[in-house]
Amino acid sequence: MAQILRKVVRVLLVIVGILSAGLGLKGFLLPNHFIDGGVTGTSMLLAQLSGVSLAFLILCINTPFVFLGWKQIGWKFSLRSAIAITGLSASIFLIPYPSVTDEPLLGAVFGGFFLGAGIGLAIRGGAVLDGTEVVALLVSRKTGLTIGDFIFIFNIVLFSVAAFFLGVESALYSMLTYFSASKTVDFFVEGLEEYNAMMIVSKESEKIREAIIHDLERGVTVFAGRGGKEEETKDILLCVVTRFEIPKIKEMVQAVDETAFITVHQISETSGGIIKSSFSPVLQAVDIHEELDSSKTLDLKDENN
Repeated sequence: MAQILRKVVRVLLVIVGILSAGLGLKGFLLPNHFIDGGVTGTSMLLAQLSGVSLAFLILCINTPFVFLGWKQIGWKFSLRSAIAITGLSASIFLIPYPSVTDEPLLGAVFGGFFLGAGIGLAIRGGAVLDGTEVVALLVSRKTGLTIGDFIFIFNIVLFSVAAFFLGVESALYSMLTYFSASKTVDFFVEGLEEYNAMMIVSKESEKIREAIIHDLERGVTVFAGRGGKEEETKDILLCVVTRFEIPKIKEMVQAVDETAFITVHQISETSGGIIKSSFSPVLQAVDIHEELDSSKTLDLKDENN
């Protein structure tokens, strides 16, 4: 039953993602002659320059990257992505999305938002609507460039070409679209709750440890440490929390020990320990790590031991 629920949720996420991306493209970006980054942006630029259907170009240009994904990631991921990309092309071709606005700033920001939401939801469903990350993964293995570096270079070239053919103003709005879309993708993939590691050094470490465990119900790791100046032995506490929990923990620590030393640093991934989903009961059924081993951990809490 749980496996069936996971599959149903994945399908629903991909469908909603397709519809959202289609709205972003046809309702906001195309009427304003803006493009996005990556393979989708390349398709949009070629469509504007050649007059060829965007739906056809998205399908054709993404196809080679889907086959690359078959070898690099797995056949299930590639099959889901192929279906999702085909669905996006079909939605652009068949669904009469309304032109929402011809105001450039609104078109760029909200076009990027709906497109990014669609891509993010599709990733949550275990598929992609844009093959840029797949080719970036392959190039990074062959050249030593990181995936982020390749995507950055790719988009610099793309927006430079767009500035030449579409004009500087249109290219600048397109960059705004890309930033809006990328931040929205991060929000939907990583979730609202960004994770932070808090390190606490205090003479009252035992009281603080008990407060975190019992009051906040968070796991804590205890390290044996020694002060560099006074050479006094102290326990160092490490816990992984969301950014919303940081003020509460700081207040709790300072109530026990005003001289406690606290450091906070952001982390990009958590795994292991006792993991609970905190995004929603629906998304709790989704687990795309079955094949995307290199992807960021989804919206999960890590109560480290």
